[in-house]
Amino acid sequence: MLDALMVSLLVTTDLPPETDLAEFGQLVADAVQTLQHGEVTYPGSLRGGAFWLDRPAPPSDDGLPHPVTEELRFAALLGYLSASRPAGSAKEMAADAGRAITAAVAARYGDLGSPPAVMAIRSEDVRERTPRWAVLVKTADAVPEPATAAARVHV
Repeated sequence: MLDALMVSLLVTTDLPPETDLAEFGQLVADAVQTLQHGEVTYPGSLRGGAFWLDRPAPPSDDGLPHPVTEELRFAALLGYLSASRPAGSAKEMAADAGRAITAAVAARYGDLGSPPAVMAIRSEDVRERTPRWAVLVKTADAVPEPATAAARVHV
């Protein structure tokens, strides 16, 4: 038997300074397309918004661009993960998503010093804390799921 679940997620990570925010958001959204719990794989879908949590460097006094810095930038994604999965909890599904997202970020950006933080949060936090300027993303080619339909009703 499959459970249709929806989990509100917060993903945060450091990224190289030249990272394209839309690319990062799409990477995270696509990472959950196939989730794994033990030996079982199941399809997932994520929709949300990616944004920077830090501020870019202010313009220089002389109008010239700042020299390229090696300092990492702090990014976040808030969104809704939905999936039909074998019986289990929303906490387990968030952990499955965390493993998939961590692997995708490491494959794309290399060792950033620490893995992304992926945690379940309240759905109100997604609605209230996603900035208007966030880059909207959703899992490409997601399989329509009952959880997705349910998510539309409750969001």
